[in-house]
Amino acid sequence: MANVKDLTVDELELLIEQKVLEILGDPDSGLELKEEFKAELRQRLGGQSRKISHEEVLESIG
Repeated sequence: MANVKDLTVDELELLIEQKVLEILGDPDSGLELKEEFKAELRQRLGGQSRKISHEEVLESIG
């Protein structure tokens, strides 16, 4: 096993996240999505997605 001093920030964050989940468990475990959310998601995924250019994105936020 590597020493903490040898880990990158990303590796350390991942290790901490894994340990927290190991101790506390998954907070979403056993939960289900509401039917209305599933229907909305299906509608969004079923619709045609329109690709927009980089310029259009910049115009919309600028």
